[in-house]
Amino acid sequence: MSNPSLGQPPSMNHPSLGNYAPVDPPTAPSQPSKVAYFYDSDVGNFAYNAGHPMKPHRIRMAHSLIMNYGLYKHLEIYRAKPASKYEMTQFHTDEYVDFLQKVTPDNMEGFSREQSKYNVGDDCPVFDGLFEFCGISAGGSMEGAARLNRGKCDVAVNWAGGLHHAKKSEANIVLGILELLRFHPRVLYIDIDVHHGDGVEEAFYTTDRVMTVSFHKYGEYFPGTGELRDIGVGNGKYYAVNFPLRDGIDDSSYKSVFEPTIKWVMEFYRPSAVVLQCGGDSLSGDRLGCFNLSMRGHANCVNFVKSFGLPTLILGGGGYTMRNVARTWAYETGRLVGMELSSELPFTDYYEYYSPDWELDVRPSNMDNANSPEYLEKIKRQVYENLRRTLQAAPSVQMQDVPRHTMGMNETGDEEEDRLDDEEADLDANKDRRYTQRLWDQKIVREDELSESEDEEMAEAAGVRKQPGRERRRGIMDYRNPHAPGDDSGANTPASEDARSLNGDAGEEVGEMQIDGAGDERPARVVNAEVAHDLLAIKTAHPSRADDGDVSNQSEAGADADEEDHDMDVDVEDGGGPATSLPGVAGASALGTSTLPSAVAPTHHEVPPLSAVDVEGAREKEMGLREREAEDVTAEASAEIAGGRPGPPAA
Repeated sequence: MSNPSLGQPPSMNHPSLGNYAPVDPPTAPSQPSKVAYFYDSDVGNFAYNAGHPMKPHRIRMAHSLIMNYGLYKHLEIYRAKPASKYEMTQFHTDEYVDFLQKVTPDNMEGFSREQSKYNVGDDCPVFDGLFEFCGISAGGSMEGAARLNRGKCDVAVNWAGGLHHAKKSEANIVLGILELLRFHPRVLYIDIDVHHGDGVEEAFYTTDRVMTVSFHKYGEYFPGTGELRDIGVGNGKYYAVNFPLRDGIDDSSYKSVFEPTIKWVMEFYRPSAVVLQCGGDSLSGDRLGCFNLSMRGHANCVNFVKSFGLPTLILGGGGYTMRNVARTWAYETGRLVGMELSSELPFTDYYEYYSPDWELDVRPSNMDNANSPEYLEKIKRQVYENLRRTLQAAPSVQMQDVPRHTMGMNETGDEEEDRLDDEEADLDANKDRRYTQRLWDQKIVREDELSESEDEEMAEAAGVRKQPGRERRRGIMDYRNPHAPGDDSGANTPASEDARSLNGDAGEEVGEMQIDGAGDERPARVVNAEVAHDLLAIKTAHPSRADDGDVSNQSEAGADADEEDHDMDVDVEDGGGPATSLPGVAGASALGTSTLPSAVAPTHHEVPPLSAVDVEGAREKEMGLREREAEDVTAEASAEIAGGRPGPPAA
């Protein structure tokens, strides 16, 4: 394959530091067609040794912000298969992988020789689930690279990846780059972690297929590598670029060296894919870092790399102040999908971590910047000269057939494709569901959609929390009939004071609206039986009046009852207490009586005083309802007296 000349090299007229704004102003960049986001919920369950500053929990915190900012609507979410032992041996020896698989905190004393050999100790400690954690971290990087290779996405994000000391105990970046090299002739690796990316540089130190560029603190600082003169050997000479920095570098200084360096690399090397390690320990205020970058200054590097439009694998890395790392990675995820997130943090499961300001921001401090303009200009000139020695043309790679499957994997290319993109199989297995978990994770909401997700339960299960003060989407249970009686009411009408009758008319008073007695909690049938017993006693005490069929007397009695103050309610003194109302008096009037002896007067609960509201229509309807109820009770009582014979006709 021939390599076209790059023409004239970039000009040596380096821009002065004063011409650079601290960060690029927020814009609305064009959204990539697809952004694949890899997350495994188990990653937050791992923990390094007590006192170790590395906390995998920060990845879970970042994911919670990503979900509750609504970014999941613009992402294809995947849970990658953890890298297997055979996949890890693409870079590591079998002995090293066996050691990682077997060693635990309980038996580590028996592996003292291996710990010394593989440099496992304080910086890269042994902890429970070490091999599983490495598998999750590497699996997301490898599957992200695989989707980039097949054009399934433009950007792949794996915040659990990016542990760049791969020669020791983590191997995800190298494995991801090896996967990209199956399809891409040249891969560019960029590292903005405060620590030097020693493991990745060492892995590709002798090849020109991968160019490594690292911006890091150098000088009595872990891991002690990354000098300006470390440029590679053999075929890889000048393909390792190191930019050593000093304490306190701020946004404007970092931008002044990062952007021109990456621009020169793109012009000279012409990579076909990019891997960007976004270590959060270069942020201001990090527990182990010594730089002074703000959240937006850090994200400016992501924006600049994304602007070249190459297939890009975005990885996490270091970062030991959890709340700042989570903020920054969530913000950078938003920038990758073309969204500028609000500074007000949404409510999440980890909201208390972000006190006292609860804002999406990492501000720089007032620490001194030890990187003088003269020092930075000197390093830039030397880096440029090294890049010119790459023969001013991109390295050639002989074209060959791409292997059908990844090294160490016992599956064909078709099987691997099914594993990465099995939506149809997922649908066939879940025909009874509108959205499967996989389809929900991969769904990207269109800008012209008017409604939110139709499956709020699935969103809540994925970590999306209801935001205080934010109006939720209204459902069918939010539209209720305000005039309907309560479900748990045993009465024929609502029991509340401001409730309405079944016909929609307001009642005068609680006691007046309740047929079965005010506040009487007994079943209506029991109360009616007591009324029937009282009527039977009346009939026995006054047989002449009960048997008299004079309709005129009955009408007069009914008229007299109508003139009572309480509308056919008979006042009965209960032991000198307040007057009570006896339901069913209309039936008693029909029998020719309007009063009851105190001996047979039923006991009822106290009725509250009448209200000032007097609705004549409700009163008339209530009177008619009482008369019909009394007639039914009277007929039933008469039938019982006569041994089943029908009672006297109602008046």
